[in-house]
Amino acid sequence: MLVRSLVLCGWLSGSVVMGQAAPGDRPGVDAAAGAAVTRLQQAASQDELAWPRLAYLCDRIGGRPAGSPAFAEAVRWAVETLRADGHARVWREPVTVRRWERGTGRAVTTVPYERELSVLALGGSVPAAGVEGLVVVKAGVADLGPDVQGKIVLFAPEIPAGATAGERYGFFGRARSEGVSAAGRHGAIAVLVASTPERSLSTPHTGSMRYGAEGPEIPGAALAAEDASWMARLAASGVEVRVRLDLQSRELGTVETSNVLAEIPGTGNAGEIVVVGAHLDSWDVGQGAHDDGAGVIHVIEALRLLRGLPAPPRTIRAVLFANEEFGLDGGKAYAAAHGSEPHLAAVESDMGGFRPHHWGVAATEAQIAWLRPLAVSSGVPVQVGGGGADISPLEPHGVPRIGLVGDVDRYFDVHHTRADTLDKVDPDELRQGIAALASLAWELANAPAPPPS
Repeated sequence: MLVRSLVLCGWLSGSVVMGQAAPGDRPGVDAAAGAAVTRLQQAASQDELAWPRLAYLCDRIGGRPAGSPAFAEAVRWAVETLRADGHARVWREPVTVRRWERGTGRAVTTVPYERELSVLALGGSVPAAGVEGLVVVKAGVADLGPDVQGKIVLFAPEIPAGATAGERYGFFGRARSEGVSAAGRHGAIAVLVASTPERSLSTPHTGSMRYGAEGPEIPGAALAAEDASWMARLAASGVEVRVRLDLQSRELGTVETSNVLAEIPGTGNAGEIVVVGAHLDSWDVGQGAHDDGAGVIHVIEALRLLRGLPAPPRTIRAVLFANEEFGLDGGKAYAAAHGSEPHLAAVESDMGGFRPHHWGVAATEAQIAWLRPLAVSSGVPVQVGGGGADISPLEPHGVPRIGLVGDVDRYFDVHHTRADTLDKVDPDELRQGIAALASLAWELANAPAPPPS
């Protein structure tokens, strides 16, 4: 199904197929606009800056939690890069973020025998200094009860056969975000959450969690799928499992940092804004190559290529958001500062640098109907549902929110892991994302009428 969809959309053999339809064959696209999109796609297919720029972000800066020295360097690099591309307006806007440091972590089974486990502290977890206890296995938060009192809870969800990568991640994500606090309220002393990718290779997936207003704050960590399955099998057979957990995480208060913005000013309806965005931060593990380094490069390169065309009627604004991973602070700050401005649409790239599969859209039915013909020339179809985390705070302002979605299966194999590194990104697929984002931004900035509300 994936291959067939991509063939129909004009993406073949790992490269962008240009000019698959004449401009007159594309609803809502006139000849001049079609020629401009073709120029964009040709330029994207030959882009020689995208890969070295992503390599610099990954190999020279690396993992970049918001508020960290690495993130400060990423902000400096982004501003310098955008200015080097000749954009007249490049600036920073303040964002206050919570700073949490993972530190080292270790988990070991002490019964039935000593075995080292692959773990990563969950973002926001309190530390654990030699916390040890009997493991009780639960499928989800709803299964918690008095039997977890004084024990370590292992959330190992039962995943239906044939579940998609996104559905598998949903099981993990719910347990990760809600499970630690809920288990603490039931008297548990710590929580381990099974990572749920289809291909794990003993790689735990981290992510943020939150504590509720009530109940104790207990440590939480993500566990590799293989280790979780082993312990769940033992527990199902009536074999006692005990784990000792050490997490050296710590809170460092709040830090002032910034979003990075750049614009191509419009020439007609300049007050109407088309946002293209990605988040500049990442988790500290891995290099944040797919999440969201590739998205950052999509945005930077799309803006550079768009600048090579005549300025459109509407303003195209690039936003590199701070702290998507640990609080959505950059998206909230942007909406607070700019939400009252007339945004035509907001587009976000935060699903990796894989070959584009579809645009996931959160909007009204009328807005989606308006968008569909505009997306044709990008070669990427529109699907209902999605959007993007950083642009979600614009929802109360009625802004259509559009997310670029690639190969979800491969994305969730490396998402929030040490394996999210540059070698997982294909340069040609990266260029295809640039072509798609630039094409849609151009169509939106030149659309003849705003979307219906």
